[in-house]
Amino acid sequence: MIGRRGCIGLGTIAALLALWFVLTTVTGAVSGGRFPSPADFWVSLQQIFTRGYAGERLASHALHSVKLVAMGFIVAVATGVPLGLWMGWSRRAEAAVNPVFLIVRPIPPLAWIPLAILWLGLGDAAKIMVIWFAAFVPSVINAFTGVRNIDRPLLEAALMLGTPRWRMVREVIVPAALPMIFTGLRLSLQASWTTLVAAELVGALVGVGFVLNMAQQDIYPGMILVGMVTVGILGWATTLLLASVESRALAWNTAARD
Repeated sequence: MIGRRGCIGLGTIAALLALWFVLTTVTGAVSGGRFPSPADFWVSLQQIFTRGYAGERLASHALHSVKLVAMGFIVAVATGVPLGLWMGWSRRAEAAVNPVFLIVRPIPPLAWIPLAILWLGLGDAAKIMVIWFAAFVPSVINAFTGVRNIDRPLLEAALMLGTPRWRMVREVIVPAALPMIFTGLRLSLQASWTTLVAAELVGALVGVGFVLNMAQQDIYPGMILVGMVTVGILGWATTLLLASVESRALAWNTAARD
């Protein structure tokens, strides 16, 4: 059953759709060359669903983009979270790695595109590399912060009990840092989608970003909006999936608060 907040959200969406229809169709205050009307959007959506656009149908473009995001995100999590935990736990590791990380961290992910193309060509590997970097930084920072925010008495108690190092990491550090780790994963996922669209604007033959690039060249506002909405829906769906994983992983935390 939809709650009060859900009703407010649906009302906001309905109001925006009504405003879109009025401005583009009823009054013509916004011309179709600047922003598509609902009818233009529907025609474009039908075209890419049935006949295809930019060489493929929407399902193929969306599936390819999801695959790239998933691969880049998974690699970023597999490398960034352990590095952040290590830096947070070991002062020596922080002293050794953090200076390099502080130099690399401010570099925008899109700045890596030329280098990624030189190293890996115009294929998917270059795009995965750029997505990996975009998702890598938040995962490192939040895992590091999660460890550093652990209450010192908790760590001292575990050390006094003679807990082995591997059990300390598995049963104390990781569970305590998990809320911050998932915060980093949400930021990493968002960065992955943002970077994917930009990466697919260069050297792609399929994908939602490629659809946006071709629609821009064709001056096709309806298809541009279809691509934008597709990215939004895919990002929303993957965020819900991550939230489901988070709720399962942090069930103990929710029970403790209750």
